[in-house]
Amino acid sequence: MASQPPCVPSSLKYLNEGGKTAPQECSVQPSLVVAADDAHHPSKLPWAALVTAFGRSRQTKLEIQRDQKPAPISPLAMDQELPKKLSKKLSKKLSISEKKFWGDHEPLSKIPFQILSGHRHIVSSCLFCVDDTKLLSGSYDSTVKLWDAVDGSIVRDFEHGPKAPVLECSVTADSRRIVAAAYDKTVRTWDLETGKLLWKISHESIISSCKFSPDGKYVASGLDVDHGICITDAKDATTVSHIRDHHKKPVTACCFDPDSQKVASVSLDKSIKIWDVTSQATVLTITQAHSNAISNCCFTFSGHFLCSSSWDKTLKIWNVHTGEFRNRGACVTLMQGHEGSVSSCHFARDTSFLVSGGFDKTVAIWDVGEGYRKLSLKGHDDWVMDVAISNDKKWILSASKDTTMRLWNIEEIDNIPLVMQHKKALGLKVKQCEECDRPFSNYESDIFSEIVTKCVFCRMDAQHLSAETSSSPEKESSASGYSLGEDD
Repeated sequence: MASQPPCVPSSLKYLNEGGKTAPQECSVQPSLVVAADDAHHPSKLPWAALVTAFGRSRQTKLEIQRDQKPAPISPLAMDQELPKKLSKKLSKKLSISEKKFWGDHEPLSKIPFQILSGHRHIVSSCLFCVDDTKLLSGSYDSTVKLWDAVDGSIVRDFEHGPKAPVLECSVTADSRRIVAAAYDKTVRTWDLETGKLLWKISHESIISSCKFSPDGKYVASGLDVDHGICITDAKDATTVSHIRDHHKKPVTACCFDPDSQKVASVSLDKSIKIWDVTSQATVLTITQAHSNAISNCCFTFSGHFLCSSSWDKTLKIWNVHTGEFRNRGACVTLMQGHEGSVSSCHFARDTSFLVSGGFDKTVAIWDVGEGYRKLSLKGHDDWVMDVAISNDKKWILSASKDTTMRLWNIEEIDNIPLVMQHKKALGLKVKQCEECDRPFSNYESDIFSEIVTKCVFCRMDAQHLSAETSSSPEKESSASGYSLGEDD
């Protein structure tokens, strides 16, 4: 789910005590031009004059088209601008073909996609479930929908839903239950198979985020007005922990680590915090993690690293054991991928790549090992609010303010000439990590390339272990409360 950047135009607004505004659709009526009573209508002209005029106009258009043929456009030139007239023609053709066919190609890329239309307002949240055969979405039209991933049809609208915009939804690892948070300050849980509402709780504050723990035992909610997080028992809806003023400003997103023991939260105050569920204490605080509000966060599946996305147009990867920002090496290029605020981020299951969505209407696919952007998926007509990756890494799902979702097939992404040329230009070669068996990229020009046999995550884990071994007991005891100030 994407938190909203400042200065969002809207006609109807949900405004909370903290001043947070949820954008709504603006209904602008086109101006009408009324013809004068004495205006001459084409029907009053002689038929001969009409036929002659039509023939001349047709001949003129053919001559213009013959004399002014547009230059050929490469289908791989992702950033190439289309002529306005050709762009309008392509958009009209696409609008027809996209409705009728599955798997059409974006004109400026080689990635097949399907457009999922069914919501009437901003689609704020999206994810895969039921072994990647179903999709789940939440929207500002106050609905939560279950989709068939094969044909793009709507399987179910979950009943007894909220009467306000849905900000985020989540699903258990076994795809048995779903949870959704809305602007009416409620959290609801349904049985995914039957669609039955299991429980509903209300908060005193707007819930900006909600996530199931991987083991399905807890639900973590990010709170707006009281700047805190709430951890709820997923079975009986009782409160396990309610940490008020956890941050200095509203919480924008939260998520569990893979072990369901820690909750990471990010905020408009630019900070990252990690709360330990067992010890009931904050184990990590990173202040001023970004130069602007942080919109989202996600753990790697090892739980050792956390990615954060921000309105400052960047993504950063953190070592959650030390809070150290990977500010050297290839990952610095994660700061050069979006032209606008980054709304969301999601790691692939094996951490081989990262996907991010932005308010520049694009979905970026990143090579995590070397930190470069492999490809930018373009096609949405408005902000990309959320992104998700299928477990088999073949599909990317994106939700947008344009009221649609897009399902992208990235199975053959490495065989796209544009991606292959980019890799070649960077001098990259693929190796297999001897520690975790994951493939990773490495620079051929790197003087240490012959001795690099582990992926960047395993190398950082090894550095962390060696640092712990060499550190004093005093340093080890203070590591759990590590806090960072401004980035160096």
